[in-house]
Amino acid sequence: MKFKSMFSGLLCTALLIGTSVMAQQYPVSRVNLVTHSSAGGGSDVFLRELIKHLPAEKMKTNFTVENVRGGSGAKAMAFVAGAPADGSVFYATTPTHIQVSLLSKPAVSYEALDPIVIVFQDPQLLYTRTESPYKTLADVITFARANPGKSRWGASNPASEERIAMEKLSRVANVKVPIVSHEGGADQMIGVLNGTFDIGIGEPQELLSQIEAGKIRVVATLTDKRLATMPNVPTAKELGFNVVVKKFRGLSGPKGISDAAAKGIHDAIKVALDSPEYKQIYTKQGLVPVLMNRADSRKFMGEFVTEVTADLKELGVLK
Repeated sequence: MKFKSMFSGLLCTALLIGTSVMAQQYPVSRVNLVTHSSAGGGSDVFLRELIKHLPAEKMKTNFTVENVRGGSGAKAMAFVAGAPADGSVFYATTPTHIQVSLLSKPAVSYEALDPIVIVFQDPQLLYTRTESPYKTLADVITFARANPGKSRWGASNPASEERIAMEKLSRVANVKVPIVSHEGGADQMIGVLNGTFDIGIGEPQELLSQIEAGKIRVVATLTDKRLATMPNVPTAKELGFNVVVKKFRGLSGPKGISDAAAKGIHDAIKVALDSPEYKQIYTKQGLVPVLMNRADSRKFMGEFVTEVTADLKELGVLK
């Protein structure tokens, strides 16, 4: 009886400890996720959808999204780099924050931030408005070749992966066309819809509502293979224009964030990615989950910096 009583006591203690661990709250009660993107842009949509599926109640943490615009991301990077390193502020990273740093050399660059997680790889789409006379990417290129100076292509901000992709496309297609940059995908979209631009570039999540409304037509993807969600849309590569974009989405924070906070965010995002509801949403948006922890994210970012530096030098915009 004494042994049974002792066993019961140990079991109760273990259960209490297990419950305590499960209910352990995140280091802070409020987390601010910052993006340089305008409302409706790719990073803005990514963050606002993600926070709906994070286990905020179990973490005892509220998640908010803040748009810090200006300087093609430079202002947002400075804001996050100067924030407390307690896990309360993170920046939505994309290739843009690397390219802005390399090209414009802001006072605070990507080097002031610490990669915490890489969440998705993000396919890029080329699109035009439904009423446009261009039914295919070949139509867009043909018009640009036959009418020098009359075509205009849209892109996100000057240092974005999308802008680099459009510059590459113009070179591969051997056309000279003005490529107009914006602070975010939502601003570019307006230009495509009103006919200012013949073509634009964006990711599925920021284009989805307009695709479903029948307002825009996707003419090609900048991926290695056709997307499972868009099997009838060809890749630019298979059309003879060898331009492939490997865009990512993740979170970085100020230097000095604890391993516990970094792991807390990683584990929370894993819970979100495993949620059937969220999985259905990000699959529909064409996002590919590639969740990386802090160590793998740092390695990935270093390799990406090397790759994009080579691209910029090839385009002649970086010495």
